[in-house]
Amino acid sequence: MTREEKSIAIENLTAQLAGTNIVYVADISGLNADTTSKLRRACYKAGVKLEVVKNTLLVKAMEVSENEYGELPEVLTGNSAIFIADVANAPGKIIKDFRKKSALPILKGAYVNSEIYIGDDQLDMLSTIKSKEELLGELIGLLQSPAQRIIAALQNKFAGEEQAETEEA
Repeated sequence: MTREEKSIAIENLTAQLAGTNIVYVADISGLNADTTSKLRRACYKAGVKLEVVKNTLLVKAMEVSENEYGELPEVLTGNSAIFIADVANAPGKIIKDFRKKSALPILKGAYVNSEIYIGDDQLDMLSTIKSKEELLGELIGLLQSPAQRIIAALQNKFAGEEQAETEEA
């Protein structure tokens, strides 16, 4: 790879990192071609971009990025693939699902909404992170619940008063 090609690759990686707050780094080196193809299809269906990267280029892209990746560049050894997503738990769910049939991919680390997660032991927690949409749905449900109870109570009260008035007449 020439210097110009490396520079272009770093620029592309930097642009990808700038466009997301969710990056998982994993080792998929032991997967055969068929299994890798299945992993790529699962990622595509979930809206996750999977790309095998050179560690040195990814480290340089992380260094020039506006995001603070903390210790994440330190785990970039061996073969690495990045999972880029819009939903925080999507790559974690894909990796966890794949691990039911194989020991791979191995999670090296993740950057999720400015938080750094290092190590494969973080996979269970990362796969259960609620998405922004899920959190908003729960919040709206919690906010609506008291209002719905008040409306129901008022409707019952008025219905009871109307029934009493019709019985008196």
